[in-house]
Amino acid sequence: MTSDLSSQKPLLEVVNLRKYFPIREGFFSRVSEHVQAVDDVSFSIPPGKTLGLVGESGCGKSTIGRTVLKLMDPTSGKIFFGGRDITDLNQSQMRPLRTKMQLIFQDPFSSLNPRMTAGAIVKEPLSLHKLSSGNQSQEKVLEVFERVGLRADQIGDFPHQFSGGQRQRIGIARALILDPTLVVGDEPVSALDVSIQAQIINLLMSLQDDLGIAFLFISHDLAVVKHISHQVAVMYLGKIVEVGNRNAIFNAPQHPYTKALLSAVPNPKPTFEKRKRILLTGDVPSPINPPAGCRFHERCPYVMNRCKSESPLLKKITPEHWLACHLED
Repeated sequence: MTSDLSSQKPLLEVVNLRKYFPIREGFFSRVSEHVQAVDDVSFSIPPGKTLGLVGESGCGKSTIGRTVLKLMDPTSGKIFFGGRDITDLNQSQMRPLRTKMQLIFQDPFSSLNPRMTAGAIVKEPLSLHKLSSGNQSQEKVLEVFERVGLRADQIGDFPHQFSGGQRQRIGIARALILDPTLVVGDEPVSALDVSIQAQIINLLMSLQDDLGIAFLFISHDLAVVKHISHQVAVMYLGKIVEVGNRNAIFNAPQHPYTKALLSAVPNPKPTFEKRKRILLTGDVPSPINPPAGCRFHERCPYVMNRCKSESPLLKKITPEHWLACHLED
């Protein structure tokens, strides 16, 4: 079931997505097991809106980002972009759509070619897609440089001559050069200092207001997600356990895992509101052999017998809030 939280027709719609990675062993490389990185995930993103995808490291967030961009093929499920089913398109068929779907990487330095100037890095997608050349390309590069807060005289500089925040602005400019309608940000500010994070987040929000871009914003930082997102989906061990608009998730969380995550977020006004910290016991189970029933039941303080055998479905509890938990049944 798709958690559609908007009356707008979705730009991106993901239905029952699964991505399993085979583990091969022996001389003949036979498949012995699978890593269940993403298991039966559904969500949608309207045009010009941001869905924040949060959860602990290893829960499948980045795999979702790369799968919806068709950088890897899903094991099963459906991916719709602009109303078109792109699930089974090959790389040649996807090429015309690449201009509308872009990615901002986590590490702003390793994602930039150190032998290329900033201008050449930003212009490269135009050359690859043969969209413009000569003066047109240069004018487009200057335009996006200005839009992301870089100076025109920095076009000839190399990545090592920029700060971390400026390098990420180059990465953003590279994504914007093709005029995309969807941008996936895979932890795009996690490698930056806090003050620089705020600048980049504000830049992304400004670009969304000006250009109408939709974002899938992947992060483990709930404070950042709260600032930038219209909708928030919480993942645990390959599944979405709760999804809703920003106010529903941060002001009225329902899933025990969401409550535990939010309790760990520093409170900027501790003298006005005391927040009780919820400490989870045990380790996150392996995605190779996830527990039966609710995948969170081994760490849940409210576990019931049915949680150990029945996997909860993602159900609507309010018009803009969906939950996968037996406590609401």
